[in-house]
Amino acid sequence: AYADITLAIKFLFERVEAISRVTIIDLDAHQGNGHERDFLDDRRVFIMDMYNRYIYPGDGYAKRAIKRKVELDWGTEDSEYLQKVELHMEGTLNEVLPDVIVYNAGTDILDGDPLGGLSISPQGIIKRDEIVFRAAKRRGIPILMVTSGGYQKKTARIIADSILNLHRQGLIGGEAVEGEGSSSLLPPAIVDLATMTLPTDV
Repeated sequence: AYADITLAIKFLFERVEAISRVTIIDLDAHQGNGHERDFLDDRRVFIMDMYNRYIYPGDGYAKRAIKRKVELDWGTEDSEYLQKVELHMEGTLNEVLPDVIVYNAGTDILDGDPLGGLSISPQGIIKRDEIVFRAAKRRGIPILMVTSGGYQKKTARIIADSILNLHRQGLIGGEAVEGEGSSSLLPPAIVDLATMTLPTDV
């Protein structure tokens, strides 16, 4: 019912003085045409979108907002998928260094998902999230993560396993905040944007 990514970014621009550049890493199976239309002419927002090219919404107008577009074929599997995530994640952050990353971590890429049309394993999803967080941590960039699409009962377990893995790897939690080069602006975090609050003096 709410454009959570758009509202979060607008909130950050309006309320957090130190944030002037945001990168959206959209790894949901669908093209993120909502926030793409919202930020179509906003140079402060860099969008990387990796999605199944054959499914909804196929919004050609919104694609103009995508700065790094990665279109996938039906049934894309772990090896190809993870290689592209790593390549384009690095390329995106080398092109523009944002003050914060908004990571749309959809699990509708999971094999058997009735809407996503991709064939990524649970282990592939866990590795995907690790790749994104590692790339951000190396550069000291905080992350806002939303779990987004995922239409199978086992999705919740996979998300939980991924979060546990990120913690074990020192990519979230106290170890991540204290890591070398980490930003003091906002700690890396898993955030439910529906209930997200930030102090006004951040």
